[in-house]
Amino acid sequence: MALTIRRLDATADRALVDAFWPEIADYILIERGEPTAPEVLTGQFFTAAPPGLDPVDVPRLGLFDGGALCGVVELAFGYPEPQDAYLGMLFLAASARGRGLGPHFLREVERMARARGAPRLYVAVLDANPRGRAFWEREGFRLHEAGRSVTLGSRTQTACRMVKTLGGA
Repeated sequence: MALTIRRLDATADRALVDAFWPEIADYILIERGEPTAPEVLTGQFFTAAPPGLDPVDVPRLGLFDGGALCGVVELAFGYPEPQDAYLGMLFLAASARGRGLGPHFLREVERMARARGAPRLYVAVLDANPRGRAFWEREGFRLHEAGRSVTLGSRTQTACRMVKTLGGA
């Protein structure tokens, strides 16, 4: 396994990210209820940010196995509180799941958050995604807030916010 993690660039990596979304079509159906064009998802990936944050300041990371993009992360700093970190997404291609890559990718996210002095890392999980919630619970995240209404695409659903307390660097 020749794994590398690097920041994704909205211009240089656009085609790679466009090609990634069909690899998570199962999740996109859970999230949006319908297929969504890759270029739409890529545009949202590179321009989304939590409230009050500038999308330019939100790192997007790619996990590469060899030269193939097999995972993406969006990590924001300063939300929900100024010192916190917020994981907007962590997705793995279907072919990369079950190989221990999710925890590997998450360790890098946690390392980055600790390096920025974040005491907590938050993530939102759709109630319609019990496998995702089980992953976050295995990784030490606990329920912080339930019953949040979220709209993704044209679908509104319920999600919970989970939090993990980060130790020192």
